[in-house]
Amino acid sequence: MAKDLLENGPSEGELVVALVREVKQNGAYVDLEEYEGIEGFIFIGEIASGWVKNIRAFVRPGQRLICKVLRTRNDNKSLELSLKSVSEERKRDRLAQWKNEERAKQLLKVLAEQVGWSADEHAEYQADLTESFATLYGAFEEAAKNPESLAEIGYEGDWIAPFIEIAVKNIIPDTVEIRGRFTLNVDQAEGIEVIREALIAAENVSNKDAELVVTCHYDGAPSYRIDLKAPDFKTAEEAWKDATKACIDVVVAAGGSAEAERE
Repeated sequence: MAKDLLENGPSEGELVVALVREVKQNGAYVDLEEYEGIEGFIFIGEIASGWVKNIRAFVRPGQRLICKVLRTRNDNKSLELSLKSVSEERKRDRLAQWKNEERAKQLLKVLAEQVGWSADEHAEYQADLTESFATLYGAFEEAAKNPESLAEIGYEGDWIAPFIEIAVKNIIPDTVEIRGRFTLNVDQAEGIEVIREALIAAENVSNKDAELVVTCHYDGAPSYRIDLKAPDFKTAEEAWKDATKACIDVVVAAGGSAEAERE
């Protein structure tokens, strides 16, 4: 079971971002980027698999590495780390995560200056958003995907709108999701069939090649839910307009009434 090795430091087995400060014949001394004041040491035997003839062929001062935390060193102030225990894939993923978080911190700094937060307010919001969304980058990413996400979990204030604006301009989410509801009424014998055709018309906006998926769900007449997933905001917004229009046109043409509303 992983355990915390130093106060306010990483846990045993955790992957950390380390900046190489000094390289010696027997290993490398590093500073942990995410843990202020905590140092680490990578013994030459933990640099790479097999025999390392020249350690400087693997690490150099100023290089950023992804290492695994092994244990506390004898000084009880620094940590022993392993570079060879981390696969290339995990190194790439962890480094990308760190870069995203650093970028998010810069974006929040821009917001803080824009809305006039004090240093304490800036720190408080950063900690609170990180706790609410697992990472600060996750907060910006979720706001970019779903502009209502902050309000949905209780955030409020004049900073919300500029936060969303910064997120939309700077974050490219993996997918953008839009959810809405149709209210459909058709007062005729074939009403159920007309509504079915209308929902199919909305779903036909889907385009697998463009990674665009539209699905409709029955929530209890006359309410129907529409879920839309797209690779970017422009595609999502255009698809929302096309899907709602396609659905409404079918219902209206049959003499019914139809409304669409974003959630």
